[in-house]
Amino acid sequence: MFALVAQGIQRGTSAFLSRARLVGIVYVVAGLVVIGMFALSVPATTVSTLRFTGGGDPVQLPVLPLPTLAANVIVGLGIVAIGGWQLWRGFKQANVALGLSFALLVMAFLLWSIRGATLNVTGLLEATLLSAIPFLLGALSGIMCERAGVINIAIEGMMLIACLVSVVVTNMAGGNLWIGLTAGLASGALVAAIHAVLSIHYKVDQIISGTVINIFATGITNYINLRVLQVAQDLNNTHTFDALPIPGLSQIPILGRVLFNQNILVYAALILMFVVHFVLFYTRWGLRTRAVGEHPRAADTLGINVYRTRYINVIIGGVLAALGGCFLTLGDVGRFDKLMTNGRGFIALAAMIFGNWTPFGAFASSLIFGFADSLQLSLQIISSVIPSDFLLMAPYLATIIALVGLVGRTVPPAADGKPYEKS
Repeated sequence: MFALVAQGIQRGTSAFLSRARLVGIVYVVAGLVVIGMFALSVPATTVSTLRFTGGGDPVQLPVLPLPTLAANVIVGLGIVAIGGWQLWRGFKQANVALGLSFALLVMAFLLWSIRGATLNVTGLLEATLLSAIPFLLGALSGIMCERAGVINIAIEGMMLIACLVSVVVTNMAGGNLWIGLTAGLASGALVAAIHAVLSIHYKVDQIISGTVINIFATGITNYINLRVLQVAQDLNNTHTFDALPIPGLSQIPILGRVLFNQNILVYAALILMFVVHFVLFYTRWGLRTRAVGEHPRAADTLGINVYRTRYINVIIGGVLAALGGCFLTLGDVGRFDKLMTNGRGFIALAAMIFGNWTPFGAFASSLIFGFADSLQLSLQIISSVIPSDFLLMAPYLATIIALVGLVGRTVPPAADGKPYEKS
């Protein structure tokens, strides 16, 4: 018996070491690819210039010209060094090595993409945050629902309907953004309530219920846009919340413009991230929510109303998703366009999974997807050598890579997607 146990431990250790060696080899190969593709492929005189301030910033920082070939050789050697260390000693925290290698790889790609041009880094960071806000709010919506055991595929539809309702009601109210925002949030709550009734009360397959809502949202918004907004164009005028710079903090170089010179919806999204984290992990309601999502039968035995908990969480999730939709219109674009969510609800689900069903993890994931989205826009503006069609693939490609890399590594709530039948 002990021999079998020892043999099993040896096999497990060998498998772990094999995976560690494989990862190390991947890092080494990636570093060599960086050197060969992003460094040696450009002339030695080519320069990639990074700018950190704009013309209107109170503090002007000097630009940073970097020789593309030399910089990417150093970056590639850094990735090779990480791989070599992984092969020799291994990392106790594999995610640290992965994150560092990914950051270096992105840096090499960025320097290669802007060779011979200038990139405003602060503008890219600001665009990354703004692009990440809908992903973050959609991910928070999914977290609230799935922590209670209800899959919410309908985030995309909730966001899309809120986009339309917020714009139309704002213009009907004479440009009152707060009335439009309230109406948009109410529409998200209503759609979420429909999803809750179908999936909780009638025990419809939650994936099917969410898919039906997404199809309905696509159809009804396209119809209203074509038949109403194209005719009565005064219902689709541009209205957005103004930026609210925080005194003192907004003057900080780089961070001031990125974090402290945004509109109220950006601040609300960042605050809600902390609120959802606190509620889920430091309050009685959060404990009950997680109990319902993990073991609803045991929670019911302890006197927790499983149905009510799920209903409330799904409706709150609908409001959060709707806030993401309202941000796209009232906080960014200012008007409604056909299918303007553009798959953000589905990418938000990927951010939720990538973040392991936690608000802070979802925010970090949202920043990755937001960076991919904003990077393709920035590279198109500076006329990068990369084809625009490939650049448009960036956020979706990042989503696929994230999900493929996490298969089998994240664990959802045990009762996620399982209807509860009270005995």
